Amino acid sequence: MIVPLSPLEFRRRAERLYGRKVGVIDGDRRFTYAEFGERSRRLAGALADLGVRPGEVVSILTYNTHHLLEAYYGVLQTGAILNPINIRLHPQEIAYILGHGGCRVLCFHRDFAPLVEAMRGDLTSLRALVVLEPDGRPPAGTLDYEALLARAAPAADDPVVDENAPAELFYTSGTTGRPKGVVLTHRSLYLHALNAIIALRCDDAMVLLHVVPMFHVNGWGSPHTITATGGVHVMLRKIDPVEVFRLIQAERVTTVLGVPTIYNALVHHPARGEFDLGSLRLAVVGGAPSSPVLIRAIEERLGCRALVGYGLTETSPVLTLAWPKQHLAGEGPERELERRAMTGYAVVGVELRVVDAQGRDVPPDGKTAGEIVARGNVVMDGYLRDPEATAAAIRDGWFYTGDVATIDEEGYLLIVDRAKDIIISGGENISSVEVENTLYAHPAVFECAVLGVPDEQWGEVPKALVVLKPGATATEEALIAFCRERLAHFKAPKTVEFADALPKGGTGKILKAQLRERYWAGHARRVH
Repeated sequence: MIVPLSPLEFRRRAERLYGRKVGVIDGDRRFTYAEFGERSRRLAGALADLGVRPGEVVSILTYNTHHLLEAYYGVLQTGAILNPINIRLHPQEIAYILGHGGCRVLCFHRDFAPLVEAMRGDLTSLRALVVLEPDGRPPAGTLDYEALLARAAPAADDPVVDENAPAELFYTSGTTGRPKGVVLTHRSLYLHALNAIIALRCDDAMVLLHVVPMFHVNGWGSPHTITATGGVHVMLRKIDPVEVFRLIQAERVTTVLGVPTIYNALVHHPARGEFDLGSLRLAVVGGAPSSPVLIRAIEERLGCRALVGYGLTETSPVLTLAWPKQHLAGEGPERELERRAMTGYAVVGVELRVVDAQGRDVPPDGKTAGEIVARGNVVMDGYLRDPEATAAAIRDGWFYTGDVATIDEEGYLLIVDRAKDIIISGGENISSVEVENTLYAHPAVFECAVLGVPDEQWGEVPKALVVLKPGATATEEALIAFCRERLAHFKAPKTVEFADALPKGGTGKILKAQLRERYWAGHARRVH
């Protein structure tokens, strides 16, 4: 028997086995899985009433809300393609995405009404605008989401889908040009969910706080994994440490996924001790390289197991997790901590290699760096209407990630940098991540970013941008000396600049490309 693979199966399972359980919590609103299923099926009916047809794109511009979670299933039930949009993008980028994707229906939270109104004249492909949580009457020319659902008949039967048909469309951040559309199929998303369920050890006792925006890298696939296993979705609309603590305590959250900057803010927040965080079991750190210092701080101050994971938009996303291996238990707790701060090893269903410029595997010595390449059913088919970018990324059956890493004899990867972030100074390669992790070990450093800046003699040299912890002090000379004591001198920052804050994207990742712009204006930087 061959049954087409689709994430829609996960909703059916949750409705059948966990229908009476509260599965979605969004502020004061709580939905059982039966109610969630009903709402997402009404969304499918409403979209069909609006004329949405299979293969058309439905975009949604909102925070982590129950509406977006409903769209993960309601849109797919119509045979359409879900396109969650990064709310942190520039209006011109959003307009480009909507036009490039051929969006037919745009659902948006009322907070983004001015942005949508400003773009409206350029959105020629749109058939309807739907507002979420309008403040009173919806704006002229828009429809009310709840009113649409109330009028619509719920779509009773899930369609028989082509498992290789597009299901979701995500756009990359566009830091090196126009955002690229990543097409993920029903099959890829289904198999990724199975891989992630095994890797994350999901079950119906898991209560996930949605810290990672569900418009970014598929929110770690959690709309699928948590639903499939009957866990609980706890929505976090805006990232605020106190609200994170409050929700962990109030909803007995067991699992959190986030980027290093978010965890850094949590472990240093003065209000942390005012909340009961005893339910927390697992903190997965992804989106950017971490350090043993941060992993230890998470475990000591949040009281849970912490480990690193890795994935990309193009891979659905999870590729690795840094779980300790049982047969390595004799290495001792310090070595285990170091391994859990590494990028990790391939999850079930994924093949990974680290290769040199000629495509040859680098030795598994934990020292020789190369590019991570991946293969598996979770990898995208390609970029939407961009055959050149697809051909550049997928070569000889492998997806080239652009991430530079080492690999050891146990298959543990350690990302040393993005290819574009490697600093080449006087012919020597310097990992910005290595320098950042060294700075994070200094007791006064709260956040930092290391980048290459122009230098007449060496081409470029490392510069550190540093945010100090509240009440802490440190000088440029002291931080440079701290690095020189722990690194080769050519790797240490030549200059340190202090800042009150560093710019971040939608997930909280530090935007190095934006920081670099002011230093390289008028200079031609080598493309690594």
